[in-house]
Amino acid sequence: MEIAIVVSNFTYAILGALLTILFMVFGYKILDWITPFDTSKQLGEGNIAIGMVIGSMFVGLGIAVGLVVGLGLY
Repeated sequence: MEIAIVVSNFTYAILGALLTILFMVFGYKILDWITPFDTSKQLGEGNIAIGMVIGSMFVGLGIAVGLVVGLGLY
């Protein structure tokens, strides 16, 4: 196996992980902006419904970006 392929796949996976984290942060900020309440405060108070919404949003974004990264590997 060529080392160049391994290095390029590893670099692509790292960039994909960073992109996923960036999209998750932006998604959280957009959700916080469009809701009429403070999302961070609700999470701090233990609001389970908000936690489930944010968790499912992160899982959805992770799956979508993970598929893009996975399909881009050699």
